[in-house]
Amino acid sequence: MRILLISTYELGRQPVHLASPAASLRAAGHEVRTVDSSIEELTSADVVWADRVGISVPMHTATRIADEVVRTLRAERPELPVCLYGLYAGVASEPVDVRFEGEYEPALLDWAEGADIGDIRHLGRSKLRVLDRAGLPDLDSYARLERSGSTRLVGAVEASHGCRHRCRHCPIPAIYDGRIRIVSQHDVLADIENLVAAGATHITFGDADFLNAPAHSLAIIESAHRAHPG
Repeated sequence: MRILLISTYELGRQPVHLASPAASLRAAGHEVRTVDSSIEELTSADVVWADRVGISVPMHTATRIADEVVRTLRAERPELPVCLYGLYAGVASEPVDVRFEGEYEPALLDWAEGADIGDIRHLGRSKLRVLDRAGLPDLDSYARLERSGSTRLVGAVEASHGCRHRCRHCPIPAIYDGRIRIVSQHDVLADIENLVAAGATHITFGDADFLNAPAHSLAIIESAHRAHPG
């Protein structure tokens, strides 16, 4: 199956939520194209190529832009199956075929295989793997860290999903309800290695709360610092 994954916005960082599902889908034998529409053009050739399209919606801004992308897809290929996946999948305005909230990857994989499934909110443990950033724009296309008169290329990773807190102003408790799901230390460290090889000299963590799992997060920081003290 040819799967087109689209990110519309991920805080000016190379999108984790393209690289993560891309790894799982490619490992399952699917062809995957990724488009970060915040800096790349979504072309008619991409839309014609795809058998299915998944759009990442990890935050409100991404969701508002995703509504526009859905309208574009529907105008060009009304029959094309389209899903939304991520924290805000359930609240986007434009109709799509299915919506996957929470730990979306198991449902996204089933859907890519052609399974006839409805909307899913999954909070089980996804079988994640080292992110596959092949095909994403280079790190120098994204926001940089300015510090002490110099700039650094930034790589973004996540050590956990969800949040232990239930802050009433935040959308995360509506999905995770105080739960977290950690990403394996091996996978995060391997991703950091790949980002350093790609030129990153600063790593930022996109967790809702980096200290969701303090021992886990600090072990990753210590290991990464030993490997790359600069």
